[in-house]
Amino acid sequence: MTEAIAVAPLTTAPTWRALSDHYAAVKDATLRDLFATDPERAPRFTVEGAGLVLDYSKNRITAETMALLFQLAEERQLAACRDAMFRGDRINTTENRAVLHSALRAPADAVIEVDGRNVVPDVHDVLDRMASFADRVRAGNLIGHTGQPIRNVVNIGIGGSHLGPEMAYLALRPYSARDMRFRFVANVDGAAFTEATHDLDPAETLFVVSSKTFTTQETMSNAHLARQWLIERLGDERAVAKHFVAVSTNAQKVAEFGIDTANMFAFWDWVGGRYSLPSAIGLSTMLAVGPENFRAMLAGFADMDVHFRTAPLQQNLPVILGLLSVWYADFFSVATQAVLPYAQNLARFPAYLQQLQMESCGKSVDLERRRVDFATSAVLWGEPGTDGQHSFYQLLHQGTHLVPADFIGFLQPLSPLAAPHDLLMANLFAQAEGLAFGRTLAEVEASGVSAADAPFRVMEGNRPSNMLLADRLDPRTLGALIALYEHRVFVQGAIWGIGPFDQWGVELGKVLAGKIASELTATSAPDLQHDASTNALIQRYRNARHQS
Repeated sequence: MTEAIAVAPLTTAPTWRALSDHYAAVKDATLRDLFATDPERAPRFTVEGAGLVLDYSKNRITAETMALLFQLAEERQLAACRDAMFRGDRINTTENRAVLHSALRAPADAVIEVDGRNVVPDVHDVLDRMASFADRVRAGNLIGHTGQPIRNVVNIGIGGSHLGPEMAYLALRPYSARDMRFRFVANVDGAAFTEATHDLDPAETLFVVSSKTFTTQETMSNAHLARQWLIERLGDERAVAKHFVAVSTNAQKVAEFGIDTANMFAFWDWVGGRYSLPSAIGLSTMLAVGPENFRAMLAGFADMDVHFRTAPLQQNLPVILGLLSVWYADFFSVATQAVLPYAQNLARFPAYLQQLQMESCGKSVDLERRRVDFATSAVLWGEPGTDGQHSFYQLLHQGTHLVPADFIGFLQPLSPLAAPHDLLMANLFAQAEGLAFGRTLAEVEASGVSAADAPFRVMEGNRPSNMLLADRLDPRTLGALIALYEHRVFVQGAIWGIGPFDQWGVELGKVLAGKIASELTATSAPDLQHDASTNALIQRYRNARHQS
């Protein structure tokens, strides 16, 4: 993934050709047969690391499949790519940046250098400032403009500066300050801000505005709405300094907005947005769960970092998951993958992973500037169980699309209500079993179903899944789980030879939106130079807004 370790086109690799031949030989093998002929299959394909257990035995693989995939990883120099990332090399070559989200959770005595500077002390300095600030807020010692303590926090961001804090807050809500309220605003639709603030007392409300440059279009639109909302209700522009903090690196813009730069928390250009939760972007999460729990989450991230760096490929959870994603995308032509957490608190985890996966690996040009001739990222989606079972599982069991699934479960409940957890876990294990082994026509008929109705009850099975288990959804486990998927993305990028740390595809829409926004609000009819469809849509909107 750097010039020093550039690799040849993927489809010319010897192991790639061997995998193609192997796929032809095993593609029709069924999980029923694979389990029947190998009594040791489940333990053979179960690994543990960083507090997580991965059972990947219900995948359409054999020992030879995995051997070839591990050989492909070696051929594509995965270990060298991984080490370059952790070393601080500028592996984000399209933006000429290091990729060091791992430094955000490194212990204080670690040494991780970027351009000859150890960045770990800087990271811990920001963490300490965040912790001091969070302690003040949580203790009721941060006083607003009218003398009332802050009890409400509204996080304003977009992308990673929204999805990460919101997901983590919901996941760890049982560990949060229950006497405070936390809201999250990202969408530029004014309804998002209105609904987030409609029942809040501005005298008790703190806004956390997260934008590295403090110019992000959607974030700053919502930040200015918040500023106006606050001033109108408190009647004094000076209130902004008491009710806003910034997560940014642009001190000038922050000060111009009216925020005291002493309440600005920095992060660095070697932190990508979708990897930024462990940085100051996680300030609202720390305000919710407290510094101790936030540091426990960082420790979980670090646990998985160590596992990814040190575990052999054959026992390495991110490596295995990444290679399986490649196997299905490029040999089974799988275009979609489900993430199904059996934990209500992980309701936003699939949405968080959508950005992580698809913004990272949704690429069609490799790092050597060659257009790829193979599939890259699958479309990732999901909902928590058991809700999803009554929504889209019908397609998973009997639809025409093959959808590999990641099931995620926890042995201990977060809720004190233990009995429902038994039912939840029964459903989790049953769904994975049903997808894998299905129900044959003979089994359906033997259950007493009529011959006429039997075809509708047949489940062909052979639908692959992974099972991820942990003891409990606590802060440390959440950190390990997030880092697992971060590194899975890295593995896919290394195999495919693509850059998983830029997102140039996001930029085009921003540029076009900026131009169209001025045309929508122009006082006189603008000279529209778009295609016929876009011109007509703009005019229709202007007519509806009485601006023709």
